[in-house]
Amino acid sequence: MKRSSAFVLALAAAPLFAQPEIPFDSVPDFFKYPSEMNLGEMASVAVNSKGHIFMLSRSNVTGPLYGTIATQVLEFDKNGNYIREIGKGLYGFGYAHSIRFDKYDNLWVVDKGTNMIMKFNPAGHVTMVLGRKEEAPDEHEYRKAGDPPPRHVNNYYNQPTDVAWDSEDNIFISDGYQNSRVAKIDKNGDWIKSWGSRGADPGQFNTPHNIGLDRQNNVYVADRQNARIQVFDANGTFLRIIKINVPPPPGAKFVLGNTPPSPPSTGTMGAGAPWTICITQGPTQYLYTNDAFPGRIYKLTLDGTVVGMFGKAGRQLKQFNWNHGLACPSENELYAADLNNWRVQKLILHPSKSAATAAIQP
Repeated sequence: MKRSSAFVLALAAAPLFAQPEIPFDSVPDFFKYPSEMNLGEMASVAVNSKGHIFMLSRSNVTGPLYGTIATQVLEFDKNGNYIREIGKGLYGFGYAHSIRFDKYDNLWVVDKGTNMIMKFNPAGHVTMVLGRKEEAPDEHEYRKAGDPPPRHVNNYYNQPTDVAWDSEDNIFISDGYQNSRVAKIDKNGDWIKSWGSRGADPGQFNTPHNIGLDRQNNVYVADRQNARIQVFDANGTFLRIIKINVPPPPGAKFVLGNTPPSPPSTGTMGAGAPWTICITQGPTQYLYTNDAFPGRIYKLTLDGTVVGMFGKAGRQLKQFNWNHGLACPSENELYAADLNNWRVQKLILHPSKSAATAAIQP
């Protein structure tokens, strides 16, 4: 695959200079839920137009020790009060990966375990299903290391990860851990096309983990294993690559596992390897993403310039343990699906404090 001039220019994005730390707070004990309820791994979070927060929790586990069914969608009001569970016992729920809202307040759930994408209306009822899970009596065949990539098949998904929409309501699915592509479907659920294959060249993917679109219908894909964000137009034409080239601070450690002497610059645990995509809808659009190591959340302009960052890996408030999803209802209010800490954190950013501090520096 040819390397375009856009790709060469993209490598200059997010240059190696000191990036401002954005002061922020994590609101303690924001969510109130029944005393008998515990949350599980927090895979994703989304906010609807009413300000209600929806958590995707891997909890309420049933089935065998391995290969369990573990998907819950929990709704909270804007003050953090528990309202209800959506889709309890749903056939398409297995091991969900992402939840998102479209502009009509429909909730979409992307389930990596069942290979399905489900659309719920505001009442909580399923109105569209994409993909299909295996038959219950079938024996699942797990891929082994060294196996060739699976064959792409229209309208079938293989461990999909996320969903987004353009201005014409076309649906874009990052697909995913196995298929290494982006699928485009029209608003009626009819297949249009897909692009991408497994690899590291421009236009190829290795774990497209999250996806989002800006108001110009550009598609941003968190190509996690390749430690980059790739940008395409709505037809799949490659535009540029965004790399977050901000080195980890001295002494930064993995939350889980041994920290190597030379921390990786690529792969899932690479510094700047994007796990999430969240694009704000204010007058100026910003892109938020995060890595697992050193555990920071980054604020970028849409051209890929890092304008600030905050947080670190850990288990306390304002720290993250493999943050897996972001919701950004406004530029300075975020919700972080803190996967291994089994929680969602409500984050309030204070960029004006950062600007004031910078202004008084000698």
